[in-house]
Amino acid sequence: QGQLVESGGGSVQTGESLRLSCAVSRYPYNHNLMGWFRSTPGNEREGVAAIDSGGGRGYYADSVKGRFTISLDNAKNTVFLQMNSVKPEDTAMYYCAAGYLAGLSPRYYWYEPARWVSSWGQGTQVTVSS
Repeated sequence: QGQLVESGGGSVQTGESLRLSCAVSRYPYNHNLMGWFRSTPGNEREGVAAIDSGGGRGYYADSVKGRFTISLDNAKNTVFLQMNSVKPEDTAMYYCAAGYLAGLSPRYYWYEPARWVSSWGQGTQVTVSS
């Protein structure tokens, strides 16, 4: 199991920006994908964005495309989620994830955590007010 710690959550106004960080103190034994998921009370955790562990291509939920950017600083073992033009519907607990997606294209399966996530952070709350 890996150890992931999120930070950077908080309360912001609609249209503002926020950057979430995920510090990785220990990676899972096998990992090729990192990501961010979010959840609200009574709802399942949904995929927000993911990135190849080599820091290459990013994958995004339609609801955040063009507004959020995921990036990876391997030198600092940190994954970032830059959130711009936030909306009230972005209000959620945000979780960092790490794991290994075997034999499938992340382009089509990154948003299904059961297929690849082996480690979760404790979450950081983001609240967007109108």
